[in-house]
Amino acid sequence: MKNILVPIGTSPDSHETLQYAVDFASHFSAALYVMEVFNVSAKTGSLGNVAEKVTESSIERLKEIITKVDAKNLTIKIATYNGDIISGLKDINKELGIDLIILSPKSNDINESLYLGNTSGKIIKQTNIPSLIVPKGTIFTPYKTILTAFKSGVLKRKRILDPLVIIKKKFSSKVNLLLVKTPGYTDDDLKINTALMDISEHLTLTQNATTYLGVLEHFQAQHPDLLCVFRRKRGFFKKLWEKNTISKSEFYSAVPVLVLNVKKD
Repeated sequence: MKNILVPIGTSPDSHETLQYAVDFASHFSAALYVMEVFNVSAKTGSLGNVAEKVTESSIERLKEIITKVDAKNLTIKIATYNGDIISGLKDINKELGIDLIILSPKSNDINESLYLGNTSGKIIKQTNIPSLIVPKGTIFTPYKTILTAFKSGVLKRKRILDPLVIIKKKFSSKVNLLLVKTPGYTDDDLKINTALMDISEHLTLTQNATTYLGVLEHFQAQHPDLLCVFRRKRGFFKKLWEKNTISKSEFYSAVPVLVLNVKKD
């Protein structure tokens, strides 16, 4: 895990997410980038330098946030982008190769009924970069137990699991699998990728209306430090394909959530 990106929103607690990212990245000696996106249409004449001034202001704001964290000898680099957040992420990923995005569920604290806000939801929905969603105020500790929940064990590409494998190896984590049989499941869904089985210690099968309800049923018994899910169009976070937000009534996790993006189906 070489390059980790932290999108910085408008929340006054952005430094908490960055501190979590620093603490996580320090275990991998990874390069850490903070990113802020703005959207300014600079015109000729007196407005010609607007984008430049906004960029300078954005950089100063990011520098101020960086001063609030213990960098632990890591070099935190700054990236700004004028345009759409998704375009910015795709451009920086193309340039650097981002292995993981670490982000808060919401870039601001306006709507307390939401688990995933509009910006964070767009990132999960519209990029294929693995993401780690860190609840507000969470302090990093090495993951002892990881619960990996899914409704289909079919993975077309083994490298989808790379972040999970790397994290397990680094922290000697115990990976437990939870296969949730939801209405309309097929026999193929019950075939679990061998690479996934190889890194796990225990498999639980359950039957629920949704994958999330299956997680709720087994969460307390397993006490995971990290929840790992697969982002599929008809799987976990499927509501994101209707909108860019997820309400707390649809999903909520008090522990960090690692989202691995499978090929769109």
